[in-house]
Amino acid sequence: MVTQSAQWMSTARMLRRAGFGASGAEIDSVQGLAPADYLRTALVADPDADPGARETPLPEFPETVAPGKNASLDVRKRYNAERTDQLGALTGWWLRRMAAVHQPIHEKLTLLWHNHFATSAAKVRDAAAMAAQNQRLRTSGTGDFGALAYAMITDAAMLKWLDGVSNSAKAPNENLSREFMELFALGHGNGYTETDVREGARALTGWTIDGDGAVTLKPGRHDPGPKTLLGVSGSLGAREFCDIVLGRPESARYVAGRMWQQLGSDAPPSQSAIDRAVAAYGPNRDIASLVVAILTDNEFTTARDTVVHGPIEWLIGAVRALAVPIGSDADVRKLTGVLRNLGQVPFYPPSVGGWPHGQAWMSTAAAQRRLIEASSLVKNADLSRISAAAPADRVDAVGYQLGVGAWSDRSAAVLTSVRDHPAELTAIALNTPEYLTS
Repeated sequence: MVTQSAQWMSTARMLRRAGFGASGAEIDSVQGLAPADYLRTALVADPDADPGARETPLPEFPETVAPGKNASLDVRKRYNAERTDQLGALTGWWLRRMAAVHQPIHEKLTLLWHNHFATSAAKVRDAAAMAAQNQRLRTSGTGDFGALAYAMITDAAMLKWLDGVSNSAKAPNENLSREFMELFALGHGNGYTETDVREGARALTGWTIDGDGAVTLKPGRHDPGPKTLLGVSGSLGAREFCDIVLGRPESARYVAGRMWQQLGSDAPPSQSAIDRAVAAYGPNRDIASLVVAILTDNEFTTARDTVVHGPIEWLIGAVRALAVPIGSDADVRKLTGVLRNLGQVPFYPPSVGGWPHGQAWMSTAAAQRRLIEASSLVKNADLSRISAAAPADRVDAVGYQLGVGAWSDRSAAVLTSVRDHPAELTAIALNTPEYLTS
């Protein structure tokens, strides 16, 4: 068996963390570049200028008029069916875009922020609002975390998801204030009190969504009175709420730690590594610098197999590496069905805490389901490179195709036993520890 160089495997690992899998050809084209330079160049690129993004334009989502209280059952059914169809089209669009983009780092970060600011279409039921949030995560997800966080607390989908639209001076709703501190910015119980949650809710009162979907602050619904949040007093609104919470020293460490968990390792980083990440994040809350710092940190580059890839990363990586066609609506519905069976459909996180991570994706039941789905997936894949290789070289060929630089003895033995059957070989390779983790 061929074992790729340490540099090749390090590059492969970086690319997999910064995207969705990485084929051998992609790794070959990048391994001569300095990792930090490669990442910085990728991060400053316009995600909407990517050729793959241009080939997958966002569908139109015509406004759907909610039926009145006296509407018939048939009218209600048609309304719900139309909304369901739009949300299905939105999910299909994002899967196509993730698979089509030439530089996937922006889609990967959009997925990570979607998991961080987890918002579910199951409650929001508005494709246009979910699409707008998705684009905000994409365009703001490499800049100032403060700007991204403020965009989220004044985002239509988020306001619907966490009941921000019902938060008024007369009837404060604490959901958005609580989840912002607990999950988005500080961490559970990390430097705030129940009083801070209540005062934060008062600061966030008054935001509503107009009939055309625009978010506006209605002064008559906002509580203008003095508030004290995390020791800061004044007539606070949403902007001040965001700045005060993110100004806490706990916030930078929490955000850096969450990003490390999603990019660097399922296990927490050492104190020295988190210190370096926080320094890169800096007073400007620079997300791009934080990403570069994590993916070039010695604690990341010298480790192996510290992240278990979730179903979306697993599936889109396979689609990209094996050129699985997803041009038709039937193709996309099939992929959506695969992700539904595996427990991770874009736009449908199970809670505001996002999807599970790590070993949660490695159960026996999950392994069995992945093998079934992989066997079906490879029926439409381009296996020509693997089939054309001599039988003795096919295990190396499938490794190169999937960006795996070396197989364990156990994986190599299993793969060698099916090398005469390229489709079965590939399906099993997609379920090895070497492909499932990095």
